[in-house]
Amino acid sequence: MKKILFHFTLVFLAAAGFSCAGDLDRFSRYSIPPEAVTEADLPAMRMGVYSSFQSGGPGVRSYIMFDILGGNIRGNSGTSKDQINSMLSSLNSYQNTSWAGYFYILYQVNNLIKAAEKYPGSSEATLALGESHYFRAYLYYCMVTRWGDMPILRENTQENVPRDPAEQVWNFIEEELELALDLLGSSKSYYYVSHDAAVALMARVKLSRGKKTEAAELAESLIADARYDLDDFDKIFRAKSNKELIFAFSCLTEDGSSIKISNQFYSYNHPNKGSYNYRPAGDVMTMYADNDLRKEVSITTLDNLNFVNKYPSGQTGSDPVVISRLAEMYLISAEAQGLNGGLDRLNELREKRGLDRVSPGNEADFLDAVLQERRLEFLAEGFRWYDLVRTGKATQTLGTKDYQCLMPLPSRELLYNPNLKPNNPGY
Repeated sequence: MKKILFHFTLVFLAAAGFSCAGDLDRFSRYSIPPEAVTEADLPAMRMGVYSSFQSGGPGVRSYIMFDILGGNIRGNSGTSKDQINSMLSSLNSYQNTSWAGYFYILYQVNNLIKAAEKYPGSSEATLALGESHYFRAYLYYCMVTRWGDMPILRENTQENVPRDPAEQVWNFIEEELELALDLLGSSKSYYYVSHDAAVALMARVKLSRGKKTEAAELAESLIADARYDLDDFDKIFRAKSNKELIFAFSCLTEDGSSIKISNQFYSYNHPNKGSYNYRPAGDVMTMYADNDLRKEVSITTLDNLNFVNKYPSGQTGSDPVVISRLAEMYLISAEAQGLNGGLDRLNELREKRGLDRVSPGNEADFLDAVLQERRLEFLAEGFRWYDLVRTGKATQTLGTKDYQCLMPLPSRELLYNPNLKPNNPGY
């Protein structure tokens, strides 16, 4: 822990266009202690956080890892279970890269909070704090859903800290989102964190914790907002203006983004080319009905090779990474309300996607219908594995062991910080 968290200098980045095209002059990397930051430096520090999510951070695979583990996409060798066993190893490079990347960004966020707190009442500081508390909640959501117990760092430290229980981490996430909700307002585009982005993430968190009434209320508040509507997949995933996105990372190549998800999915026989590290699982290629309006944008076939098609740039560029959109709110509301209250929301989404209504006969069948709709809707958006984990269906669906509902802590981190031990059970 200590080496990964603290061998970085106090760095922040600023680059025009990382979610704010043209708003700031381009700055180079430089080091500065938080106490030396002026109010005029806060915009650059804010952009540094956006930049880190889009230019490395936990790595491109972090955005699709739950699809890899959840059986939606697979590599070009071995079985799906081989893939899971390989990924869920303390020695796997993904575990090291993602852990280090999340804590690197957390380090920046904590510095930004410390700097912004020096300027109470400043509109720029208020925005910086609101975004920072959102990002801290999002980071910890990513970490607790992977590793469970995690060290809660409200400020940076040189100490070898132990892990806090997962329940405390979930409480911390909600506390951070409450702070964000108090500080954030509307944003000028969905490439900026906003009050609505915090509402959407809170709805996800509430559902994950089984707080279904609150989850439904939060989701419904966004569904009822006239600024949002279910929109065409082509608009959502082809960087066109739309009413569905609530928050996304813009990931503009010209601004330095290295999150090129599409490069993972296309091959050199595709016009935009790619490395073809992952392909859709066989049942993914057959799960979309011909009249499903999501099908063409979600998957495609060329020269007998199957591709995930949501991220169209290949090696030629990068595509927005969606964090929250309205379809998730429909499915959160549906799942949270259950069969009697949520069926209409499920069917409203299905009808928008060109499908017929469904009529599950009981709560168990209804939950299965919602999870299947989430699989169709959110292919390659980073939901599937944790959807199965949080609903208790992972071992049955994936054929994994019970302990594989959590990821292992990286062996390197356990070596650097013995206070993180023991590793998650089974590893």
